[in-house]
Amino acid sequence: MGDHDSNLDFIVQNEKSREFDLEEVVNKDVSTNDKFYHRLVIPNLLYLFALHVGAVIGIYQLLVNAKILTIIWAGFMVFCTLEAVTLGAHRYYSHKSFKATTSLRLAMIIFQTAAGQNSMFTWARDHRLHHKYSDTDADPHNSTRGFFFSHVGWLMFKKHPLVKEKTKCIDVSDLLDDKILMFQYKYYVPFYILVGFLCPTYLPVFCWNENWWTSFYVAYCLRYVIVLNVTWSVNSVAHMFGTKPYDKRIASVESNLVSFLTGGDGWHNYHHSFPGDWRAGEFSQRDGINTKFLQTLANYGFAYDLRTVSDSVVEGRIKKHGDGTHSVMNQGCKIID
Repeated sequence: MGDHDSNLDFIVQNEKSREFDLEEVVNKDVSTNDKFYHRLVIPNLLYLFALHVGAVIGIYQLLVNAKILTIIWAGFMVFCTLEAVTLGAHRYYSHKSFKATTSLRLAMIIFQTAAGQNSMFTWARDHRLHHKYSDTDADPHNSTRGFFFSHVGWLMFKKHPLVKEKTKCIDVSDLLDDKILMFQYKYYVPFYILVGFLCPTYLPVFCWNENWWTSFYVAYCLRYVIVLNVTWSVNSVAHMFGTKPYDKRIASVESNLVSFLTGGDGWHNYHHSFPGDWRAGEFSQRDGINTKFLQTLANYGFAYDLRTVSDSVVEGRIKKHGDGTHSVMNQGCKIID
């Protein structure tokens, strides 16, 4: 997943188009230069360090001083902002795996702004780049540069020239045509200050007389850092530690840990094999909170035209390119949702 600053040609619709994208990487049209030196951006480093220090203080405040309503409020904001990232920025705006009503789009944009991961446009654009050039120098959080870089280091260094170059090749015409999305992009900074900082921090102070500093450290710093690191774990852990039942040629893996932390967005080998599938995992309708929540939204008419991949296509990929860990290979079981 992306983090900081159409058609869906780049989204894989079938085996043939995925093969083309993969071969571009396999044939080293875009690869990783191990000798490239990333230049550190000191302000970013200091900001992220200070934010994490604030989160540590927030843990202390949560355990010692915070009122129960403040803890509940922080938890509510964690859930809403994480859902806005996983369902809004990721499944809807990056992959267009479903359609959404205007009210749902507004809600996703508001809470994605509060998540503090840059504008929805920038997030989706960078994530599309990540999928097209996964784990190469054109990938903003290239996992071949190590765990730290793919988790958070990529935000501390200047972008690789290939990231800037290949960004120009990504089709974002559908995003540019979205007036609500571009309004958020244009006014992201003041919008973030309002819904990402002021509202989460001041609401506990004014509504139930929470101490200002306690609210700041718990409802802002700790809440913010939790969502950031959970999101980052998809870029790092889910590209390094796990199985590859759908495609062993790519770096992304199935990670139960990341799926637990994110609510169902850690079955990443499936997702990179079938990025347009609204489920983001073969079994996420059964085990993923995010998918169940999206399904509930669909039941009430807020989301519709959910895109998926047929069992036969999934099974074909497993048998052709999987690493042998899927039950289809081990026991000949039928794929289930």
